[in-house]
Amino acid sequence: VQLVESGGGLVQAGGSLRLSCTTSGRTIYGYRMGWFRQAPGKEREFVASIRWSGGSTYYADSVKGRFTISTDNTKNTAYLQMNSLKPEDTAVYYCAAYSEVTSSQYNYWGQGTQVTVSS
Repeated sequence: VQLVESGGGLVQAGGSLRLSCTTSGRTIYGYRMGWFRQAPGKEREFVASIRWSGGSTYYADSVKGRFTISTDNTKNTAYLQMNSLKPEDTAVYYCAAYSEVTSSQYNYWGQGTQVTVSS
């Protein structure tokens, strides 16, 4: 499975961005998709996840009510809609996936996309 993120950029605090994660290589039905982020000098942290077929969403407390994860089967793409962005959301955002049938850990990762929120 190949994952390619896009949609990052520079935005002012309070603004919005939508990240995309386009998948290819094999069918990902039965997979769980996740978004993670890593800020400079910090460890990578979980942001949100969703079952590819829909539902079963989870969010980090820090983004609940502001971020929404979703998938579009017709486009083989997962999204992370980010609203009310804060400077502390600045990080490299990574898309990840794993098969819920064969694994319990994310073993496919994208290259990351930079999100910078200015105050």
